[in-house]
Amino acid sequence: MAATSKEMAKIAYAALEEKKANDIKIIDISGVSVLADYFIIASGSNRNQVQAMVDSVQEDLYKKAGAEAKQIEGYQSATWILLDYADIIVHVFDEENRLFYDLERIWRDGKDIAIEEL
Repeated sequence: MAATSKEMAKIAYAALEEKKANDIKIIDISGVSVLADYFIIASGSNRNQVQAMVDSVQEDLYKKAGAEAKQIEGYQSATWILLDYADIIVHVFDEENRLFYDLERIWRDGKDIAIEEL
């Protein structure tokens, strides 16, 4: 049985938290977009941490939910890595690019959710 988007979001959140991600946000975009149910946004302090966070998310989602990313963008540069799991999209930024792209502002019509609400 496939994991629900909520379960996948919880797994991704925990994987990011385990790698000491900064300011993890979950945005429910299901009411404003057909792209996905949730955006998960986090940032790291340097390239190695950003890549380690992404590796952790991929590993945990595969192990615990059998989910594989449909698309991965930006891994080499590690300034903004996007993991597309269809129902959830994980954005992992370095600090500078997170401020520059400000996805939280762009997707402000979505609903910010605390991990406890999932």
